[in-house]
Amino acid sequence: MKRDPLKLKAGETEFPLTLGRDVSGVVMECGLGVSYFKPGDEVWAAIPPWKQGTLSEFVVASGNEVSFKPKCLSHTEAAALPYVGLTAWSALNQVGGLNQSNCSGKRILILGASGGVGTFAVQLMKAWDAHVTAVCSHDASTLVEKLGADDVIDYKSGNLEEQLKTLPLFDFILDNVGGSTEKWALDLLKKWSGATYVTLVTPFLINMDRLGVADGMLQTGVTVGSKTLKHLLKGVHYRWAFFMPSGPSLDEIAELVDSGKIQPVIDEVFSFSEVPEAFLKLEGGHARGKTVINVISRQ
Repeated sequence: MKRDPLKLKAGETEFPLTLGRDVSGVVMECGLGVSYFKPGDEVWAAIPPWKQGTLSEFVVASGNEVSFKPKCLSHTEAAALPYVGLTAWSALNQVGGLNQSNCSGKRILILGASGGVGTFAVQLMKAWDAHVTAVCSHDASTLVEKLGADDVIDYKSGNLEEQLKTLPLFDFILDNVGGSTEKWALDLLKKWSGATYVTLVTPFLINMDRLGVADGMLQTGVTVGSKTLKHLLKGVHYRWAFFMPSGPSLDEIAELVDSGKIQPVIDEVFSFSEVPEAFLKLEGGHARGKTVINVISRQ
């Protein structure tokens, strides 16, 4: 199926494909239906996957995907937040039901806490006054502690499952890792108390690639349905979460940034001519926050 179902012109090709989802920059032009923004406004956004990406000098975005950039950040800093911020927001707030008024004192476990989504999630949960246990490798533990995590567990320092079982049970688990963690992580939740496990690692795209659109979606629906029911009978909620573009959610994130509660975590900045090197770096894994591309030399 074509990535952009809204383009109905026959024979139109989407190639060359522009990569990149985050953007921070200045509005150049607005459509007639856009009333909130005007040329010259400094904005940020995360562009959905069915649109051309952001690694270019000009980016087209819908008005409801855009938000005013936090005043305290440069464009380089701001570009590190929208995609991971909205992915974490989707998992924690929209799917997980957590918010500023119900998080105080809740025990939150974040698996894979040193990547882009993990570093944002740690800060968001601390901004909402939760108790955060973060799992990462030893060399990232100082970074994660600085972001406010109450307990930091090194997954390389022994059996992770056994280490976590020595701690009190959790109200919420965010899984950025997937794989075998799903088999045992749900046993760490408080039973019959509304406790929830949300994973960002789903078989959705794998099923679509393997089985095609229709069968892939059917298989995915059956999988999530059966897992949800199985765990509900054990007294815990099981959920999948995905990135969702949202200007209004970015407005809320911008407030948290400007109030000093969330800061971007940038691993490295590359120039536009170094994009291939930036992707090679990402392929190596073990990110400490985000890799940013400066498309133009101004900040």
